[in-house]
Amino acid sequence: MKNQEVEIYNTVSEYNKMLNHETLHPLVSVIDFSKSDPICQHLRQFGFYTVFLKDVICGDMQYGKHSYDYQEGTLVFIAPGQTYGISNTGTYIQPAGFALIFHPDLLKGTNLGKNIKDYNFFSYEVHEALHLSEKEREIILECFKNIKHELEQTIDKHSKSLIVNNIELFLNYCMRFYDRQFITRDHINQGVIGKFETLLNDYLTSEKPKNIGFPMVHYFAEQLNLSANYFGDLI
Repeated sequence: MKNQEVEIYNTVSEYNKMLNHETLHPLVSVIDFSKSDPICQHLRQFGFYTVFLKDVICGDMQYGKHSYDYQEGTLVFIAPGQTYGISNTGTYIQPAGFALIFHPDLLKGTNLGKNIKDYNFFSYEVHEALHLSEKEREIILECFKNIKHELEQTIDKHSKSLIVNNIELFLNYCMRFYDRQFITRDHINQGVIGKFETLLNDYLTSEKPKNIGFPMVHYFAEQLNLSANYFGDLI
């Protein structure tokens, strides 16, 4: 499971086993970290979609090539194959909060499987995480509760559609909350847009358009230390 300094978890059951958490479904799990075993701080890579809701301040967390000061009540979305966590210090901690994890195989043949790429926040960098209000947090926890309730039922022909539909509802709420965040953090975003306009003007008045053509979104996003998806949604 270990690959140099990164722990790799390809399946839902592998991750549940690490936390001493019961696997109710091989492709999806809702985790209450207060009921898990203490875990060693580590960089981890997942083969499934992961959404963390932390109830404590965790300090600097690494996600991809960036780090983020993880504040209480933050929701972070991690796509399969991304690296996330803290470099191994040998320190064990009792995690707090919740997680929803679901494998891409769960989405095969579903509407969500066709549209999962529309949820751009899975491609945001971790410092662009979603900061929840108390009311939004209650809605998120209710979504987790409904998914967990369905996982606890006997599996029948309706199970997959009900589970996936509840995950899709959760993600749609998150999209709404991100839109709210773009608006409420408008003073910060205006600063970003101002910097973008300056960068664009500098680019257009240089020799770069003649030499390398007009830049793509990711060029400016990189200059502003943002992911291309987040920057694209912002502007």
